[in-house]
Amino acid sequence: MTKKFKEIYDSSIKNPEKFWQEVSEDIFWFKKPTRILNKSKPPFYKWFEDGITNTCYNALDIHIDNGRGDKTALIYDSPITGNKNKFTYKELREKVSKFAGTLQNQGIKKGDRVIIYMPMIPEAVIGMLACARIGAIHSVVFGGFASNELASRIDDSKAKILIT
Repeated sequence: MTKKFKEIYDSSIKNPEKFWQEVSEDIFWFKKPTRILNKSKPPFYKWFEDGITNTCYNALDIHIDNGRGDKTALIYDSPITGNKNKFTYKELREKVSKFAGTLQNQGIKKGDRVIIYMPMIPEAVIGMLACARIGAIHSVVFGGFASNELASRIDDSKAKILIT
């Protein structure tokens, strides 16, 4: 463990609110949070509860907005199939936006649960980012799980849709 990592880790443990407030300065907020941590109902803590951000926006759009749209955002290199591909921020955002629209056309909206049951391929990343774009909660289930394991995760999560 490097000294710098240990210092960062120790700071996160000693004063988590201050630590995460400082970290939150590094992301884009549509509405910056005024309260970092709400501990009023332990153990159900709420972080950044009055802030509004979007992880998909922070992963894609902000880079495009800052002139990096033609830079590589995702590299796919499968040692199993030998397939290789690269996606720029613009290309990836276009695919994510289309798939987010597809999910919405299927009735998926903010707060709905979605299970992604796919191998580690670009489409799995696109599915995750599409869920984040519209505010759906996604759960990735390892593609090698047997059908009964997948069924139990669907039942537990009460997912509205399964992406395969």
